[in-house]
Amino acid sequence: MTPFLPDDEKIPAIREALPATAAGIYLNTGSAGPLPRETAHAMAEAEAWELRTGRADRNFWQDAEQRRAEARAAAAVVLGTDPSRMALTHAATDGMNIATWAVDWRAGDRAVTTSLEHAGALGPLWAIRDRWGVELVVADVGRGGDPAAVVEAMDRAIVPGTRLVSMSHVSWATGARLPVREIVEMAHARGALVAVDGAQAVGAIPVAVEELGVDFYAMPAQKWLLGPEGIGALYCAPSVMDRPRLAFAGWASFESMDLAADGKPWPDARRFENSTLHGPSVLGFARSAAWLSMFVGLPWIYERIERLAGEAAAMLAEVSGVELLTPSEQMAGLVSFRIAGWGAETALRELEQRTLCIARTIPPLDAIRISVGFFNTDAELRRFRDGVALVAAHTPESIPHRPRIELLRGGVD
Repeated sequence: MTPFLPDDEKIPAIREALPATAAGIYLNTGSAGPLPRETAHAMAEAEAWELRTGRADRNFWQDAEQRRAEARAAAAVVLGTDPSRMALTHAATDGMNIATWAVDWRAGDRAVTTSLEHAGALGPLWAIRDRWGVELVVADVGRGGDPAAVVEAMDRAIVPGTRLVSMSHVSWATGARLPVREIVEMAHARGALVAVDGAQAVGAIPVAVEELGVDFYAMPAQKWLLGPEGIGALYCAPSVMDRPRLAFAGWASFESMDLAADGKPWPDARRFENSTLHGPSVLGFARSAAWLSMFVGLPWIYERIERLAGEAAAMLAEVSGVELLTPSEQMAGLVSFRIAGWGAETALRELEQRTLCIARTIPPLDAIRISVGFFNTDAELRRFRDGVALVAAHTPESIPHRPRIELLRGGVD
């Protein structure tokens, strides 16, 4: 595949390379994206090689280190940074834990977050609150649609003496893109470090991490980068490389060590790595990220996601009874909405049966969330919209029953 194919040739080629797109209307990349055929093949080959030859030979360990280096480099390309600033993790949540625990916390210290965060960022904050007596301030930013209001809320919360600001780049709940750079400048001026959860941003929108000015930026492999689960990466700014404390440490953290209980940490972000990672997953992470950047084309991906997600939001907003929760001016690839008279779980089950969509709910908002990927088509989005319109025109009690076999034969009424 080449990034320069015309769309009428490129889209079929992409969907052929992503077999899961044939299983239904794939609208849940924000949970886990479809795995590229090439990635799955490379991981299977790596597992077969381990089975045949074992995992203890010196060459195996040298090869494993090379794979780790390739994964760091592939992640760095997506973020627009140097590989030396990337540490491999087991997930974005792992990265947010590393960043949160890197602060030398004391009772009474202050941490600030927003009211739109995922448990991957909130969990570590709750832990340091409960263990160290840290004051955790949650700034109410509404749905995140008004950047000025978000900055104003964070301005009130980030007082001098705040040690850490932890926030998402794109909210998992409403899909709002938050004004990270403005908040980073404010936080740094008041002495705070900033850790950003990039789970719903990396691979969906352009992320120039150096321009954002963040201290830590966590990313997963399995979402918009279409990689395997159980692997991710953490960007660490050079300015904080020597400041934070290590929350975890092991052989991977040190450039050298002796038997006298002493070790020299790596001078770069590798100091935040600590243990062995699943080799095929490391390889899969590198392959998926490289496939997106080299063969599909990241600028094309970002432009297509922006267009398709915007069109999906506009179509849903026109359906009577639908309340769009995602701010249209601050969106990425996520679209969250409610259907009047329906609970989200009930409505999604109906939509799954009638459109064969793959989506999810956001329980705290009692909302349905779709993730619009670059591999989706206009026809799929129209079919999903028609399904939403059908559900919205009825109540759970009045919607006509439709046998499963009929659903599999045709589209939506």
